[in-house]
Amino acid sequence: MLDFLKRRDRSRPEVKASAAGPVIAYAGTGRVAWSARDTSSLTRSGFAGNPVGFRAVKLIAEAGAAVPLVLQDAQRRYETHPVLDLVRRPNSGQAQAELFEALFGQLLLTGNGYLEAVPGQAGTPAELHVLRSDRMSVLPGADGWPAAFEYAVGGRKHRFPVTDGVSTVCHLKGFHPQDDHYGLSPMQAAAQAVDVHNAAS
Repeated sequence: MLDFLKRRDRSRPEVKASAAGPVIAYAGTGRVAWSARDTSSLTRSGFAGNPVGFRAVKLIAEAGAAVPLVLQDAQRRYETHPVLDLVRRPNSGQAQAELFEALFGQLLLTGNGYLEAVPGQAGTPAELHVLRSDRMSVLPGADGWPAAFEYAVGGRKHRFPVTDGVSTVCHLKGFHPQDDHYGLSPMQAAAQAVDVHNAAS
């Protein structure tokens, strides 16, 4: 018979000759590692790091910002009014569309939108600013209703008090069945799908 058909000598055990063999470890828990569900992580993975999430949020926010606003009371519709002037030019850095796009974007990404009205003369607002939702906290009072809003950045905090149910901050929030003070964002609901999409990409 030919040599290659001869029976192998099984008295000698097979030895792997790879130099990298000792450093290879095979381990696996069999569990999926989902990303964090905090606002910063969701925004990073679902908006800044996902083209589908980015486009969806931009489309909705831009479409919402493009809706024309109407100001009217029970008697008539106003073509000119100080409130309309304020909304058209809310602050020195934004026009109406940019302000509302930022507000709707915050709502979509975090479930919460905070709009600050800077007091002007005679108690009327002089400027409007969208505050970042990830920096805002609701401080509930003894009755459970918000007693103040707190804005934290760079180790400093600014408190916006709520007096007789009125504050210079307007808090818009999405419906959340398990939270009295914060809204549920579409990004939170889609977090698992975002992880799957990012992993597949």
